[in-house]
Amino acid sequence: MTDPNSQPDLRHLTDQYELTEEELETTLSAVMATHAPEEDLWVFGYGSLMWQPEFPFEEQGLATVHGFHRSFCVYSHVWRGTRDEPGLVLGLDNGGSCRGIAYRVTASRAASTVEYLIRREMVTRVYIPRWVTARIGTRVVRAHTYTAAHNHVQYAGKLPDEKALQHILQGHGRGGANTEYLRNTVGHLDELGIVDRPLSRLHRMVEQKNSGAKS
Repeated sequence: MTDPNSQPDLRHLTDQYELTEEELETTLSAVMATHAPEEDLWVFGYGSLMWQPEFPFEEQGLATVHGFHRSFCVYSHVWRGTRDEPGLVLGLDNGGSCRGIAYRVTASRAASTVEYLIRREMVTRVYIPRWVTARIGTRVVRAHTYTAAHNHVQYAGKLPDEKALQHILQGHGRGGANTEYLRNTVGHLDELGIVDRPLSRLHRMVEQKNSGAKS
């Protein structure tokens, strides 16, 4: 039986940027070594995974994770920005709690889903795959998610609103405009009835800036 408190051994990850295929396979093996093969996989989404999961799942539900909070704490060098003009995207940072969506994936699809998520989230090493405890109504599950790496060059920490706004307004990468990422996230949080005041405040600031630019 897998120890419910165990975390993936990621000592092989030493560089800041792209994973080689060998490193990806080692990361996948490290994650799956801490998951019982006969058990379904739960995935916790707190950002774009809430509105664009893009993997097969059997059920989903509102979930709360304690010990981490959703934060615009990651400079985006790929999906919503570049190294020269970084955008700003969400990460799970230490402290507080976070409400998001938990997805249940069948055991037979667990490894392929984790591989997909590693390829998607770990374009650089700013995200760390780990297990968290998620509460879904009266159920408590062990869920796979990605937290922000504090020792990474892309870790932004807690930025003042004006600085965060600057990066969100300038950011544009492979996934499109950073403002679209913010709008989609806030819109989905609203649909789910999840209150996230810092994100809503940033969204209002972006809308005000865009309205002022058009007038």
